[in-house]
Amino acid sequence: MNYGCFSDYKIFAGNGNPALAKEISNILEKPLGMADVSKFSDGEVSLHLGETVRGCDCYIIQSTGKPVNDNLMELCIMIDAMKRASAGRINAVIPYFGYARQDRISKAREPLTAKLVADIISVAGADRVITMDLHAAQIQGYFNIPVDHLIGQPVLEKYFETMGLDDLVIVSPDHGSVKRTRTFAQYLDAPIAIVDKRRPKANVSEVMNIIGEVEGKNCILVDDMIDTAGTITNAADALKKMGAKHVYAAATHGVFSGPAFQRIEDSAIEEMVVLDTLPVQEQNICSKIKTLSVAPVFAETIRRIYFNQPLSSLFDVLESK
Repeated sequence: MNYGCFSDYKIFAGNGNPALAKEISNILEKPLGMADVSKFSDGEVSLHLGETVRGCDCYIIQSTGKPVNDNLMELCIMIDAMKRASAGRINAVIPYFGYARQDRISKAREPLTAKLVADIISVAGADRVITMDLHAAQIQGYFNIPVDHLIGQPVLEKYFETMGLDDLVIVSPDHGSVKRTRTFAQYLDAPIAIVDKRRPKANVSEVMNIIGEVEGKNCILVDDMIDTAGTITNAADALKKMGAKHVYAAATHGVFSGPAFQRIEDSAIEEMVVLDTLPVQEQNICSKIKTLSVAPVFAETIRRIYFNQPLSSLFDVLESK
């Protein structure tokens, strides 16, 4: 595919994931647009676009991971600047969508932060959002603009397929991940198991039971994101105690906050595979973490959106390359 054949669009990057933005721009054979994103002495975001965007299809690549507030404000300020500079269409490419975990009100007086952030991005002036593996698919409905919800799981599935593991069981670390676990298992033609747990408070989990046969099996734990890694490491240790042969883990978003790296290093997990929707310096922090690139997925998505082509067969195209 010759990506250099279309030119009436521009790609810009914030500080949320500059390495991924650079890789996407390289695949598309398009240099990143000139944007000076810095801060005033009091911490306010300062932005200057160094080139015209009038009438252009603009793509802002910005994950809203830690520091979440800074990256979210950077994104909104870049959107606002492009809107005021008469950009033709402003596409917010958000590989990791922060504030997604509070996507429903489960008890009195809780905020609906996923909806709030969706409104903020829309009001800032975005015409479209491109994101990957939202914490809950319903968040797409919180936007009043088009949302392209990409799925990162096929990248993980293909990686584990190449490993050729036998006696395989795909394990959901909690009841909320059963659907993605079942999809993963169907691709690898393997049975599933479920870790039954309770969460006494935020970021704290306790394994209660394991539903399914894991003794003597190679187990792959599947989740959408790894934050403090308490859930995934507790589940891995429980699987090992139940007689699992080897334990691996796969997730789209490696948030890795607090004690996450040490927990993973000390756990029964032999390899933790994540996608680069967030920047991870795993080789310097945790020897068990492996990162796979989603740049080809986002690059192909940008190309198809620019040419008004459907995204439904995106992964078929990527697999054929």
